Amino acid sequence: MFGRTKSTPHGAQNPPETPSTPSGNTAMTPAPAPRQPIGYETVIGSNTTIKGDLRSKANVRIDGTVEGAVDIEGNVMVGETARITANVIARNEAKIAGAVRGNINARKVHLARTGRVWGDITAVSIIADEGAFIEGKITMTGHPAGTQGFTEALPAPGITMLRSELIVEGEHIEAEVVDDDFRTHEDKK
Repeated sequence: MFGRTKSTPHGAQNPPETPSTPSGNTAMTPAPAPRQPIGYETVIGSNTTIKGDLRSKANVRIDGTVEGAVDIEGNVMVGETARITANVIARNEAKIAGAVRGNINARKVHLARTGRVWGDITAVSIIADEGAFIEGKITMTGHPAGTQGFTEALPAPGITMLRSELIVEGEHIEAEVVDDDFRTHEDKK
């Protein structure tokens, strides 16, 4: 019932298929690449101090003290109790909820409301919650505005609302939003 295919008679098993080379020898298939673990493979606890370089190919959470360099190929989470005096490199995302005295370079940087950074931040995407502190330069890489420059700035988004009613202290007030593009279309009619 379970574990056999329709073409396999009851009680019989098909031998596993193994690829063979032209000489008839069985070929070794390479093992699949390990998947990035979900969560954090390494956790540096709040009572831990590391002096030196911290390197990892997986996700790391730091709640303790690190002095040196942090180079992470996955995600790095700097917890609220963390005190880092190091440059932080994360190939993916760096979430900062603690204190970092050093530069941060990641694909995505998220500064939580408790996050504090004294250093430069370089990222493709940056999020800073209200209350976060940054003292340093922020550089966004990979954004079209960076290559187009100021004179070729992207256009402002269009206005979709044409009429609206506002209520101010119990009174109805009619307001009209004027869109230059809309007015141009009206004039052509």
